[in-house]
Amino acid sequence: MCSACGFPAAPGHWTEAGAASARDRLRNRFKRAEVLKSVLSPYGLTVHDGGLVPGIQIATLSGSHSIARDLEELWATAERLAGRPIDPLDPHFIGDAHGGR
Repeated sequence: MCSACGFPAAPGHWTEAGAASARDRLRNRFKRAEVLKSVLSPYGLTVHDGGLVPGIQIATLSGSHSIARDLEELWATAERLAGRPIDPLDPHFIGDAHGGR
C-alpha cells in the first residue's frame, strides 16, 4: 500500500509486459508519461508519473487533480477533468499523414 496515495501496490499492467527488469519498467513508465503529456496538453491537462507512487497523476491548469491507477482509468479521468471526450487515436496524435484515409 502506498502511504502517499493509498493505492495498493499493483502487480503490473499489461502495458509493462516485456520489461526485463524493474529499471526497464520504470523507464517505460517515464516514456509513457511523456507521450501522455503531449496527447493531453491540448485539453488543458498535465500528467506526471514520478515513478514513486502507483498510478499517474492528472491535473487541470486550474488545479483540479486526480490519480489514475492505469491507462484505462486515465482516459476516463482525463475526460472527466477536461469536461469533454478525448480520443487518443485521433489522427492528430498518431501522426496520420493521410488525414484518416
